[in-house]
Amino acid sequence: MIGELLITAGVLVLLFLAWQLWFNDLVAGAQQENAANELSRQWDDPGSPALTAAPTAGAMVPVTARPAVNKPFATLIVPRLGADYNRPIAEGVGLGVLNNSRIGIGHYENTGMPGELGNFALAAHRSAYGGAFHNLHELVIGDDIFIATADGWYRYVYRSTEYVRASGVGVLAPVPQAPDAVPTDRIITLTTCNPLYSTAERLIAYGVFAEFTPRADGPPAAIAALVGAGGS
Repeated sequence: MIGELLITAGVLVLLFLAWQLWFNDLVAGAQQENAANELSRQWDDPGSPALTAAPTAGAMVPVTARPAVNKPFATLIVPRLGADYNRPIAEGVGLGVLNNSRIGIGHYENTGMPGELGNFALAAHRSAYGGAFHNLHELVIGDDIFIATADGWYRYVYRSTEYVRASGVGVLAPVPQAPDAVPTDRIITLTTCNPLYSTAERLIAYGVFAEFTPRADGPPAAIAALVGAGGS
């Protein structure tokens, strides 16, 4: 009888923890989406100071300026992860960013910026603190990945996923897993823990830059409904 009670108590504790993680992710996720919408309104307000650099004269693709650590400078929009999926991105991957209920996604400081040749690498929790990359494993080849900034929208196209050890920092190289190679593409790398509720390894999703849409031209058609509803 005592053994059965202990098993039941253990199951109840596990269920409570799972519910708490799920509920907290819902709350933090909503806060992060609201924060992303606030960034968009700042960018669309002519009176607000720019958060990114102006396009370089003659450049085909503007390169986002590197912000101060912990400062939000972009948002991530991924239609596959939800019709209203829009989360802020801040510089750095410390607890002040990843465990922040109004940010949640961090940019690895020593990797490239949007529009720059090389590797624009991001990190977020799989679960807890908004769980921004909870469903990262659901991406399908060809899916759009948008980075919104004050300059406009950078569209990347998802290409592949791999799983690496937690120490597998080769994914952050300018050419992922090829540290001595010279980059010729603009790559986005999304990193998170794997499996769920574990930090044993990392799930890595890669995309390749496709096009840039200036903010003055309005949002790309694929996300026009989201942006029109207040998104970035």
